[in-house]
Amino acid sequence: MDVFRKLFVEHPRSVGETYFQHMASAFTFGWRMVVAGFACLLHGIFPFCCVRTGSKTVHHLHESMITHRSRSRAAPEWLDHGAYI
Repeated sequence: MDVFRKLFVEHPRSVGETYFQHMASAFTFGWRMVVAGFACLLHGIFPFCCVRTGSKTVHHLHESMITHRSRSRAAPEWLDHGAYI
C-alpha cells in the first residue's frame, strides 16, 4: 500500500488536496492550456486573431497555481487514517 500511496497521494497531499481534487484541478489547467495552445497556433497563421489569449492564459494559470493557491492547506483528516483516496 505504500507504493500506491506514494504514487497517487503524496503529491496531491503536499499541495493540500485529495487525489480527486488534484485530478479536477489538473484537468482544468490542462484543458485551458490546450485551448490556449490552439489559440496560439491560430494566431501564428492569422496574427490579428487571439493576440493576447496565450499570455492572458499563462498569467491566469500562474495566478491560480502559484500566487493564490495555499500550499499550507491541511489534507483532510481521513487521509491520515489509512484511506488513501
